[in-house]
Amino acid sequence: MALLQTSINTMKENNLRNRLLANKTCYGVITPNTDPIVCEYIGLAGMDFYIMDAEHGPLTLSEVTHMIRACESVGITPMARINSLDEKMILQYFDAGIMGVMMPGTNTAADCARLVKAVKYFPKGERGLGPVRASDYMSGKMSQQQYIEFANEQTLVFPMIETTTAIHNLEAMCAVEGVDGFIIGPRDLALSMGFIDGPAHAEVKEAIDKVISFVTSKGKIIGTVAATAEQAKELSDKGVRLLLNSVQGLLMSGVKVFISR
Repeated sequence: MALLQTSINTMKENNLRNRLLANKTCYGVITPNTDPIVCEYIGLAGMDFYIMDAEHGPLTLSEVTHMIRACESVGITPMARINSLDEKMILQYFDAGIMGVMMPGTNTAADCARLVKAVKYFPKGERGLGPVRASDYMSGKMSQQQYIEFANEQTLVFPMIETTTAIHNLEAMCAVEGVDGFIIGPRDLALSMGFIDGPAHAEVKEAIDKVISFVTSKGKIIGTVAATAEQAKELSDKGVRLLLNSVQGLLMSGVKVFISR
């Protein structure tokens, strides 16, 4: 009993959420990497969040759990891009301890509402409750009610904007209660617009700027990819508060600078 009384909750306060509420620009990575050591490197380097890419990566829930522990050890917020809008899969990721989701395939308000229901507990959603890691196996210092209220407050919900359909439905998607903001996927958006060679076209850039402007006008958080520091500064000046790069991208750019100099 003494051990239970001195235990701390696995469900940590979400530092990323706190920074976003303070209107701070936040930096992070998205990567299909499966090694927890990389999570520690990124956290120690000063990033704010680490998105485990289970859409394009071969991550298992066991690997994700170890990566979450690594993120927690260095104070970086663990998030995930889950490969489909599957309530049971979303449940398992949040039960493991992720604190936010970047969800592909969200094109309508109904998709967003379904996502919120999967992430949040009653009365905000329909997530199932169990004796899992996120709830300290129901043996921590928080009561069940305290844990549910805390989890509903701390978890972040970010549907992705990757298609022209999503842009068309953006106003209705913004109105869904429980959606914290959106993350733009430039490459897939460009493909949806008919540009198979990438998002560098003026039409794609214009569409992205319109999404940024609209989402921020609704008081929601907007995020997207920043390939360079200069691009990150430009996006931050426009109101983007979640700036993503990749582990491989940062590694490649660092290696190129090192070799060139």
